[in-house]
Amino acid sequence: MCGRYASTRSPQELTQLFGVTEWHPDETLAPSWNVAPTDEVYAVLERRPRGAGEEVRRQLRTLRWGLVPSWAKDPKVGARMINARVETLHEKPAFRRALAKRRCLLPADGFYEWEPVEDGATGKTRKQPYFIHPTDDQVMALAGLYEYWRDPDVKDDDDPHAWLTTCTIITTEATDAAGRVHPRMPLALAPDHYDTWLDPHHEDTDDLRALLTQPADGRLDARPVSSAVNSVRNNGPHLVDEAR
Repeated sequence: MCGRYASTRSPQELTQLFGVTEWHPDETLAPSWNVAPTDEVYAVLERRPRGAGEEVRRQLRTLRWGLVPSWAKDPKVGARMINARVETLHEKPAFRRALAKRRCLLPADGFYEWEPVEDGATGKTRKQPYFIHPTDDQVMALAGLYEYWRDPDVKDDDDPHAWLTTCTIITTEATDAAGRVHPRMPLALAPDHYDTWLDPHHEDTDDLRALLTQPADGRLDARPVSSAVNSVRNNGPHLVDEAR
């Protein structure tokens, strides 16, 4: 799974890296070295704006991490849907429509996983956190899905509180350094797959799933980090420093 990650790139850098043509400065997020479920996160997606005809624009948006299906009665279910397994997402009611119509990329510096290790001093098992990231420190484009949820208690569709937009990260079997720490990992797309993945007109789920059979090329590095990352209250660049 992927339960925490780091995302510290500025929106200006992300718009250049992903060819974004639409971004609103009022949707600026602070850098985070400890992104947690239900946090607001950056997402790259393609949508047709209102009144723009058939024009599709690549946008940088802020979404809440933890997908809430459109049919959900309570948005709290999103906390349990932070990940979607690539092997079954085309079958699950919560994800299959989003796979066909609402796909996104979630920029990340890297992600955290925890490995059970035996404490030599106490003989007890503890969980050692690792920060897993590209060896070249390039941004990771995590494959994601997003969904809209309409709050039935808000009567006006134009009210900004009427709609909640949420996302999930697609996971796959872990490879490289990630596989030594945890059996699952977030799936990162290669740049030459961005256009197909984001294209809202591309609805052939078999073709789309074919993009997700293997993680994007590139070696990953895993380094042990401080247990300070365990608490969502902690943040800052020290969280990704190698534990001494």
